Formats: sequence, C-alpha cells, structure tokens
Amino acid sequence: MPSTKNRITPEKRLYFHSELRKCPHCGTKLKRHHTAWHKYVNTLNGIFDIWNMAYACPHPDCPYPESYYRSAEADAFVMKHTSYGFDVLALVGELRFKHHYTLSELHEELNRRGVVTSERNCERLYERYLTLLRASVTDHLRKTLVEVVREHGGLLLSMDGVQPEKGNETLYVVREAFSGSILAAQNLKSGSAEELKRLLKPVEELGFPIVGLLSDGQHSIRLAMSDLWPEVPYQYCQYHYLKDIAKPVMDLDRKLKTGIKKNLRGIRSLEKKIQSDDSEDAAIAKDYLAAVRAILLEDGNPPLDLPGVRVYEEALAIQRSLQRSAKKGGSSTLKNS
Repeated sequence: MPSTKNRITPEKRLYFHSELRKCPHCGTKLKRHHTAWHKYVNTLNGIFDIWNMAYACPHPDCPYPESYYRSAEADAFVMKHTSYGFDVLALVGELRFKHHYTLSELHEELNRRGVVTSERNCERLYERYLTLLRASVTDHLRKTLVEVVREHGGLLLSMDGVQPEKGNETLYVVREAFSGSILAAQNLKSGSAEELKRLLKPVEELGFPIVGLLSDGQHSIRLAMSDLWPEVPYQYCQYHYLKDIAKPVMDLDRKLKTGIKKNLRGIRSLEKKIQSDDSEDAAIAKDYLAAVRAILLEDGNPPLDLPGVRVYEEALAIQRSLQRSAKKGGSSTLKNS
C-alpha cells in the first residue's frame, strides 16, 4: 500500500471551464479537449485542488483548429510554475516591504497563517513577487496616464527605496501619485544618483508632462529627479515628516502596547480553568477570553493608527462590558474572569 504520510488534503476540488462557449472564429460550440493544467494551490484560505480544462473547436473547417481555450478565472488563482496563489505572493510583498519582515519572520508568519512552506521557499516567493511587480509596468498604463494628464495637467512622480534587511539590495519603486500606478521598479545594489537616473530615464521617455516630484529625504533621489526635471516643483514626503515628528509618541505607544499585552497574557490560567466546562456561563466567559486573545494579534499602522492606543481602547471596551455584566448580577464565572 502506498504511503499517505505526505499526501496533500485539499480544502476543496475546483473544476474550471473556458468562459468561451463558442469558437470566436467560426461560432461552433467548443468541446473539451484536454486538461490545461492541474495542481494543488496553496492560498490564504487553504489548499485547493484546481483543474483547468482546455477546450477546442471541433469543426473540421475552422481556420484555427489547434487553438485552445481555458479558464481565465482559474489562471487568476496562481502564477505559472508555482503552487502558491497570487494572494500569498501579495502578502509576501506586503510583509517584506511594508513591515520589513526578514525571511525567517516571513517563514514563521506564513506558517502561522496556514501556508506551509520553508524559509528557502519564502525567498523564491519573494522573487516571484518582484517578477509580478516588474511585469505590472506595461503599455496598459498609458491609457491610465493619459486620463491623469487630462484631469491634472500632468503626472506627479514619487520615488522611494525599501531595504528589507541590511546588506540586501534595495528595491526602488517609481509611482504616479495621482493614480497610484507603478511606473518602474528595480532592485539596485547602489542607490547613487546615476543609477537612479537610469531607472527614471524610461519614465522620462514616456513623454508625459510632469507637474510635481515627491520623495523622502534621500539626497541621491533628489539629485536624480532634479537632473531630469530641473524646472519641476519638488516636495519632500509629508508622511516621512509626520513619522519623524511622531517618533516620540510612537515610542511611548510601543511601551503602552507591550505593557497591556504583558498583562493580557495571564489569561491562559483562566482558559485552562473553564476549558472542560460546558455550561452557558462558561461559554460566555470563553467568548470574552477569545476577544482578549484577539487583542493580542492587533496591530496598527503608525503614526496615524497607533497600535498601542488601539489595543488600549479595545481592552477598555472589554473591561467595561465585564463591569456592566457584573452590575447586572452576572455569573460567578464572569466575575472571576
């Protein structure tokens, strides 16, 4: 009997068929021809067994008898040559560049969310995310940029560099700020003005008028932009100013969050106490404890959304709810909680 030790158990099996029902060339009803691809896809919602069926025109006189049509919806699940969904790749990019996760931290977070992978494979997923980022800079942006120029008179260019870990290459991204479109993205070993000018050159060659330039305080970015567009108004990013001004507040907020979470971790003894209790009172107490557990996972987006303040407000809301319950003559279980 074959071993079942490493057998994948998918959440659900999904079959996809071509969205086209008739041949676009001769109008004949398409017939299933073969399986375009079949794979187990790891997503943030579980593992899915996905089958994408290919269809062909059966008409003998069709001008394109060897054309095959498969499901675009199925292809939107996963990138070619990988078994991890686009949602996983997007999360990898967000954690890597927005929250500055190391590969080790990324590995732990993906596994915590149920996406089973290795630290080595996390690096491959990160590389695929960069491939998607570069591929997003295509000709279809021209229509969007034309609309931006029509509405605002020109493009507002922003540039920023993100280095997830010291010693790694820095990812530089050029965006059009009005539309949020990414115009260029590249990993660079050097952040010199000349290197950045080479990255910005294709953006200049698009030929659209530029009404403003935006970046953080990195001097080489300022030099590169001013060399290419010397007459265009330049502004430092207000978010970075706000972040610097708010740094003392963020330090205090971090201490507040740490202190609250340290106190909340004492709920484990309460959970053990009522774990085997099936009474209605225990069920209510378990709901309260689950709410407290959820607070431990809370995170904000400083400086505008301070995580410590958020944790404090949610903990205070639970405390007030418990106090109202006690005043109304709540159960002994709730009072002890």
